[in-house]
Amino acid sequence: MTAPLIGLTGRRKSASQIVGTPDVLHHLEGDWFYADYARGVLEAGGLPVNLPLDVDPQRYIGRLDGVLLTGGADLDPTLYGQASETDAFPPEPERDAFEVGLFNAAAEAGLPVAGICRGLQMINVACGGSLHQDIPVHAGFDVPPSTLLHSVEMETGTALESLYGKRAEVNSLHHQTVDRLGDSLTVTARADDGTVEGLEHDKLPILAVQWHPEMLPTRSTDPIFQWLVERATSAGAANV
Repeated sequence: MTAPLIGLTGRRKSASQIVGTPDVLHHLEGDWFYADYARGVLEAGGLPVNLPLDVDPQRYIGRLDGVLLTGGADLDPTLYGQASETDAFPPEPERDAFEVGLFNAAAEAGLPVAGICRGLQMINVACGGSLHQDIPVHAGFDVPPSTLLHSVEMETGTALESLYGKRAEVNSLHHQTVDRLGDSLTVTARADDGTVEGLEHDKLPILAVQWHPEMLPTRSTDPIFQWLVERATSAGAANV
């Protein structure tokens, strides 16, 4: 069977922000994401593709078999009706608008969607939820990204429990967390301090984790990538 096509979201950066870029190219822009996201999809049997921000997200529907919402900058708090309380990782409004549109289009089409870190926060906000804007105790930016910093407990009977078991040790690279829960979402994993670490949709094939499995040594066998590719394979077969 043909490998399912998984769309990966990413960031748009000025070439001047990339060390080593010749000065004459500094005015150009680039779309990118950390390659470990794509490697996780590849190792699970999927075919990852970059989704440039210039395209109407609706045009990807019908071509993709699944979507992975990746990590990155803070969401613009105006998306959930708040003023900014932090400038730690300034929002990228163009990306925000693209991902809200992509998520809504994918959800309407019933495509499987997985979210990682910012991706979890995007799913929550796109479903009408809000965020705590600055919880620095979870940031973890002063240690290697593969460092296991705390435990996560999965709710009994959930998809995340079936994937990871009852408890898992995870890394942590976020300073924002879920506050008001979005519509049709259920919290299915929490850190010991109560922080939301996992979400699942009540009806659709949508789940997300707050940690970064793509940065752990277990990436090649991590179940979130397996989950996404397996469901994308089924979605692709149904559309043949």
